[in-house]
Amino acid sequence: MNNDLSWMLDSALEIPGALHAVLVSADGLLMARTSDLGRDAADTVAAAMSGVQSLSRSVGFFCDEPNLKWRQTLVEFNGGWVFLISAGEGAYLAVSATATVDMADITFRMQQLVGQLGKELSTPPRENTGPRS
Repeated sequence: MNNDLSWMLDSALEIPGALHAVLVSADGLLMARTSDLGRDAADTVAAAMSGVQSLSRSVGFFCDEPNLKWRQTLVEFNGGWVFLISAGEGAYLAVSATATVDMADITFRMQQLVGQLGKELSTPPRENTGPRS
């Protein structure tokens, strides 16, 4: 898990009603989580979100268009929501929220966050090459 990205995910929680966020790889591995979410819970959510996006992608034909590209999945519970969007090649961002969250605000923040995450995920890590001469 890349702990350096946790502070970015925490910014999603600035939206009133937002609860937790995770960054997930396509194969269900946890890449980052908000600081308030325990590791075990985040691992469980990561695996579940990988399955949710896979299932969502498989039913694009249901909209009578054979080449539709999946963009977002929204799951509603009687007390809240889970939003799932693509966060770049092979990564997904999931945010949970209360039933009273402003859906436009949270999805807008998630899109902003994906833009920031894309830059971070595509930046190669610095290598320590030793002392400079």
